[in-house]
Amino acid sequence: MSVENEPVTPGFSRRKFIRSTAVAAAGFIILPRHVLGGKGFIAPSDRLTIAGIGVGGKGESDIANFFKSGKADIAFLCDVDDNMAVTSRKNFPKAKYFKDWREMLDKESGHFDAVSVSTPDHNHAIAAYSAMQLGKHVYVQKPLTHDLYEARLLTDAAKRYKVVTQMGNQGASGDGVRQLREWYDAHIIGDVHTVYIWTDRPVWPQGIAWPSQSAEIPGGLDWDLWLGTAPYKDYVEKLVPFNWRGWWDYGTGALGDMGCHLVEPAFRVLDLGYVNSVQASVGSVYVDQFKRGYFPESCPPSSHVIMKFPKTHKTKGPVELHWMDGGIQPERPEELGPDETFGDGGNGVLFLGTKGKMMCGTYGADPRLLPLKRNEEVKVAHTITRVPGGAEGHYAQWVEGAIAGYGKKQMSSPFEIAGPLTESLLMANLAIRGFDIRKPKAGGKGFDYPGRYKELIWDNENMKVTNFDDVNRFIKRDYRKGFNLNM
Repeated sequence: MSVENEPVTPGFSRRKFIRSTAVAAAGFIILPRHVLGGKGFIAPSDRLTIAGIGVGGKGESDIANFFKSGKADIAFLCDVDDNMAVTSRKNFPKAKYFKDWREMLDKESGHFDAVSVSTPDHNHAIAAYSAMQLGKHVYVQKPLTHDLYEARLLTDAAKRYKVVTQMGNQGASGDGVRQLREWYDAHIIGDVHTVYIWTDRPVWPQGIAWPSQSAEIPGGLDWDLWLGTAPYKDYVEKLVPFNWRGWWDYGTGALGDMGCHLVEPAFRVLDLGYVNSVQASVGSVYVDQFKRGYFPESCPPSSHVIMKFPKTHKTKGPVELHWMDGGIQPERPEELGPDETFGDGGNGVLFLGTKGKMMCGTYGADPRLLPLKRNEEVKVAHTITRVPGGAEGHYAQWVEGAIAGYGKKQMSSPFEIAGPLTESLLMANLAIRGFDIRKPKAGGKGFDYPGRYKELIWDNENMKVTNFDDVNRFIKRDYRKGFNLNM
């Protein structure tokens, strides 16, 4: 049987990989540098050949930015929705197009060096891990994964397969977060003990019932491939291409969308790692004047989560991080004037230190000391190297790092950093989901909600909540048949 006719699976054996590479290479004269390889070999042109998985929406801008670096070629495009892929196919007409990323990896793995993954959250891990198993460098949109287990898996895989990794939280390469670090390292605000983070997300529907009516699948969309790892459901209107974020089967809510952008500054400034505990409160939804709606499939309309982190070498004690979404904001600091913008308005980060306060907006942009007049008075030397191009340089940084090879260049958001960051956000989501777990009361009259009264304690080594087992089922999903990780 030829390689082209073998069953497509998301994982690959070494035998099949070698055979696929050999067969595919026979049809090309110009090969990517890793295939030409050999110790000490220098490719005629140090360029990175990229395959894109999910090339509409954010994926469209991702691959365009890789190409803009001047050192990348977009050789393969893959999207389950032809409608979303139109612009990328127009921009890169010579790139071969696939609908099923498994088929693309199976048939063409010998002809690209790296993979960009920009699918809905629930398919990030399986696509990225399969590419990493083939030795491909990977750039994965935020959040890194849908599940806690997946985040740990990809973090470990980056080391095991020695590939260059980057998560798509471009603010990690921005000047803003570096300025915040320099202020903190210079002890301008003393020791930080509390951080407040807020966002105006969601800007998509949440806290609603799953639509009761199915709809006709749009032409050009392969609904089965879009579902991927998720349980099968009939297609419904207004889910694709964006509103999936509000459903737990596919998205990770406001935390997944904005958390990696907004929590990143706190992680980087304070060198935070894995969380110790989380507790949540969640906004209610009412279906009428007297009855609260119960929609466990959907993320809530708003939430406030408190994450507690252990002391680090940058802090004198534990750190308490408050996450607020759905328009909830912390109290304005007294050092901020009544008409001065808090964060960037809808989003922001506020650091509370023993000697002062500092804040920033989304992506760590526009860092400011409080009161604002301090920004004119305080002068701190730049001690941290800036990324050329700032946040936009996030893409070129990964391209150049992948060309150089594993361990040769520093990345702003490699999985060793992005993994623990993502795990903390997903741990916060455990508290949010746990808030709505209900059990019938004794006698069958009404319900109890035991998760609402708990601070969830996290056992990081064993990856489980120790005091509320009901939420542990959300740490690792069962994938739908045909979309299993090949370990």
